[in-house]
Order: sequence, then structure tokens, then C-alpha cells
Amino acid sequence: MIERIATPSQTKKIIEQNSFYFKKNFGQNFLIDGNILENIAESANITKQDCVLEIGPGIGSLTQVLAEKAKKVIAIEIDKHLIPILQQTIGEYENVVIKNQDILKTDVDALIQSENDGNAVKVVANLPYYITTPIIMDLLENHRNVESITVMVQKEVAERMQAKFGSKDYGALSIAVQYYCTAKIDMVVPPSCFMPKPKVSSAVITLHLRKEPLLKEVNETLFFHIVKCAFGQRRKTLLNSLYNQSKLGFSKQMLTQAIQNVVLDEKVRGEALSLEQFGRLTNEIEKMQK
Repeated sequence: MIERIATPSQTKKIIEQNSFYFKKNFGQNFLIDGNILENIAESANITKQDCVLEIGPGIGSLTQVLAEKAKKVIAIEIDKHLIPILQQTIGEYENVVIKNQDILKTDVDALIQSENDGNAVKVVANLPYYITTPIIMDLLENHRNVESITVMVQKEVAERMQAKFGSKDYGALSIAVQYYCTAKIDMVVPPSCFMPKPKVSSAVITLHLRKEPLLKEVNETLFFHIVKCAFGQRRKTLLNSLYNQSKLGFSKQMLTQAIQNVVLDEKVRGEALSLEQFGRLTNEIEKMQK
């Protein structure tokens, strides 16, 4: 059996042998608890039929576990200094493809086509906190061919993904995740499970992509435009947020009427509207555009 990467002593040894230093701009925190890694793979339900897209493999701690359970792992790493380390730590696994790329500049559709014959992949990752939301939004809004997303993120971000309307955590990310997925927080992970230790707790969350979006009869582009405007200035009313940011070209009176048709109170804020109410508001505004 190949030596486990995810122990404090082995991680430290790999880092020292390669004179590697952590880069804050890449948000690098390596997992050093093997049980957590096993639990991540279990939460993602990885089998020998699965092709896994891993974002930010680091020194390969999670990659190693995924490689032993999956048919194939495509590991995308932005830090060029980690590529030779990954070739050392997981080079013996013939089912791992390592790519030195920025995931936000990667043609994910072409990658899935070339590496998995266009079949759906499972995304599994210990995501850098600073780009969690852009990555999730890219996968969802661009309709990538993804079956599920199991990611380690900042605990408060995981809570935001699950948040319901009316709560302080509810926002554009909550709506996007729930529109496209069902979401479940699998576990909370303390800072002590990482090297170096982050300042906040983390959580593993699994998003299962819906076969169809939650709202079937809605202009998706307009819907998300309205949602993003609604939360762009959280302290303002929904009316003022839409009037100031949406560039829809409607008067305040027209927007007031659309909001009243959905929720009656034109002084309502965005966080008070459910996903379904945002859908009805979208339909009201689309009628006005015709």
C-alpha cells in the first residue's frame, strides 16, 4: 500500500523536501486528517464507474483517496510549483491526469469531452476559500456536465448555500444553489485538520444537480439578473435595488406595481422573497417588457 500523504508528519516532510512555501493568494491549506478525506469520498459516493474532477489538489492528499476509489481523476492545479510535487506523490496512480491550469480559465466542457467522452463528472475538492463562489457559479450557471459537487468550503459559505429566505445568510448564492441543486452539509471540519490552520471552521457540502431546474417556466437570464440586483445592495429595498441597478428601463411606478403583484409590499427587501416569488417577479417584469 502506498504511504498516506494526509498525516501531519508526511505532509511536513513533503513540504520540507520540496522547499515548498504556502501562498496566501492561492488560499492553500492542506488536509492532514485521513478520516476526513475518506468521509469526503464517501459523501461524494465515489465508485469505480466515476470520473472525478478535482480542483486544487495541493500535494495530492485528497487525490490519493479519490484515485483509489474512482475510475479516473482529473486534477486541476493552478500553482506550477505543486506540479512536480504531485508527480512525486501520486505519480504511481495511472488513473490520475494532472493539469497546471486555472479552473476559472479552463474550458471545462472541452475537458470533460476529452477526458471522459463527454459523460458527466463528479466534482470533488478542497476549494480555496477566495474563489469558492465563482467556481460554484461557473459550474451551475454554465450548465457544466456535472452530476454532483462535493466540496470543502468555509463553514459560513456552506450555510449560505443552504439558507432559506428571511435569514441573514440568504442571498444570490443560496438561490443559485437551490435553483439548480439539492444541498446537504455532510460535516463540519475544525481548523486543526489543516496545515496551516485556517482561522475559520470549514464544512463539506454536497450539491446534487437537479434533472430540471426548480423553476421550469422562467426566463433564467432575467431571473438571475433580478436576483443579483436584489442582493447587490442588501440594505436597500428590492424596489430601489432594481431601480438603481437593473437597467431594465422601467420607472419606479412600474417596478412598484410588479413587486406589489407578487408580495404586496413595495418596501420589501430581497432577502424576504422566496425563490418561487423571485420567479413570479421575473415573469411579471418579462410581461412588462413585451
